[in-house]
Amino acid sequence: MNAIGIILIILAVLVVIVFLVGNLLYDLALNPKSDKSKVFGNAGFEFEVDRPDDIFKTVPPEDAYIESDDGLKLHALIVKQPEEAHSEKWVIGIHGYLGEAKEMGWRNAEFYHHGYNCIFPDDRGHGGSEGDYIGMGWDDRMDILKWMAYINDTYPCSEIIMFGISMGGGAVMMTAGEALPYNLKAIIEDCGYTSIKDEFIFEGKSMFHIPYFPLVAAANLICKFRAGYFFGDGSSVKQLAKATVPMLFIHGDSDHFVPSSMLDEVYDAAACPKEKLVIKGAAHAKAMDTDPELYWKTIFDFIEKWCK
Repeated sequence: MNAIGIILIILAVLVVIVFLVGNLLYDLALNPKSDKSKVFGNAGFEFEVDRPDDIFKTVPPEDAYIESDDGLKLHALIVKQPEEAHSEKWVIGIHGYLGEAKEMGWRNAEFYHHGYNCIFPDDRGHGGSEGDYIGMGWDDRMDILKWMAYINDTYPCSEIIMFGISMGGGAVMMTAGEALPYNLKAIIEDCGYTSIKDEFIFEGKSMFHIPYFPLVAAANLICKFRAGYFFGDGSSVKQLAKATVPMLFIHGDSDHFVPSSMLDEVYDAAACPKEKLVIKGAAHAKAMDTDPELYWKTIFDFIEKWCK
């Protein structure tokens, strides 16, 4: 065998190895059935359900189901105000990566105490929703549109607020660029990322100490085959350039999982009326616990401005 043949064999072996590792990275990041605890640990994914401020402790939630555009059965938990309250206000609360609707019972309790009915979807591949991959907000944006349609079909005359944290923040920003119902009055995103690709580039370097090319790039190709999207498709920045609904952007300045530097980029990209809040000393998804008074005052002041 000549030298060229040997080189070609070596290159072929290297390509196979790269794609095998890329497939492993895809499973680690986007296969909801794979065990992520040994690598990710508690890196921003705290899943707390046993908290005294959890509204599910006092108001039993109802189950709701819809079907996604690609035929998945999607689940949500609903907590409604008492009948005598006659509330037509709704918040859609979107959880983060590896989370579930159950965690929103405490994350969004303040909305309920301010008279809002609450609907908390399980993202595809999470909780009680079907799905064999994690959408990272991109496919989830279309599911969120269907949940808004569910509210409008089931509870006419509603006024809707959309709230998302971490991956949920990315999801609501990506949803913001779609054609939205007239009664979506405001959007609040907390510690969402500029794009799926940017987040994976950042995590590849900070957590795994690997460059984007070739391993993460291989995972990107695997994602297109297995989940139907490229990492670059899920861009909050591109979607926000089409946004029209008023939006509040929140981030902690000590966030080392979705870097706080992403806040300015998504904020500057948004074409809609907008405000931003930086919580000093807050780590990833910890802004509401770090300074709850400032956090919730800013949110409800913002909502009051746009929900008159």
